[in-house]
Amino acid sequence: MTAPVAAVTGANRGIGQAIAAAFAGAGYTVAAGARDPASLDDTVTAAGKAGGTVIPVACDVRDEASMAAMAARAGELGPVHAVVANAGVAGPTLPLHELTLADWRGTLVTDLDGVFLTFRAFLPAMIRRRHGSLIAISSMTGKRPLPGRTPYAAAKMGVIGMVRTLAAELGPYRIRVNAVCPGYVAGPRMDEVVRRQAALRGVPEAQMRAEVTGASPLGRMVEADEVARACVFLASDGAAGITGEDLNVTAGVVMY
Repeated sequence: MTAPVAAVTGANRGIGQAIAAAFAGAGYTVAAGARDPASLDDTVTAAGKAGGTVIPVACDVRDEASMAAMAARAGELGPVHAVVANAGVAGPTLPLHELTLADWRGTLVTDLDGVFLTFRAFLPAMIRRRHGSLIAISSMTGKRPLPGRTPYAAAKMGVIGMVRTLAAELGPYRIRVNAVCPGYVAGPRMDEVVRRQAALRGVPEAQMRAEVTGASPLGRMVEADEVARACVFLASDGAAGITGEDLNVTAGVVMY
């Protein structure tokens, strides 16, 4: 039996790398996208350790032609069952009145337009087959405020709106659409977020980090692997009745 195919954008580090490895470990052939395919070497290695296969693919979620090329390359591996739109940027940490239009657009073009271009590239084949699972990585910041991160929050809330609307639009084609909303995910990117938030508020980084972990009933951040496993579940038959949802993986920081 041919392995199912999953496509993951932003798969070269962090959550994206964990998602690609988790799908590979679950028996998928994974088309893993990043702007620089050479940056996917660690992802390929992680997938191999998980017992699966990752095919590096050059992709830029900001570019329509690039995403069309990724969809075509993934389709050569077999019918694409799952697409995870993960690529994103943190954007600036500044009050809104200090942002430039370039700051604003630079965040939204990756974090919101990028999801649109990713899904649109893969949808025609899914609609023809009347089958598929689309998963967008949003954020708990798409559900609650985070001062100094207005472009990021607007983009991530927009992703949730896109997911809910697409779920209604694509249900007749038996295509499910869901979002995963990570909380504070341990790793270098979160270290930078903590540093910037501490600077914005004028408090020590240690205090900011304590506030982050203290916000969780479990007293911790979440791990990238936990977000990845949620994505694999949403793509699975075990989630066949789930669409239009925004699933929190926040260690309880957000419960709605």
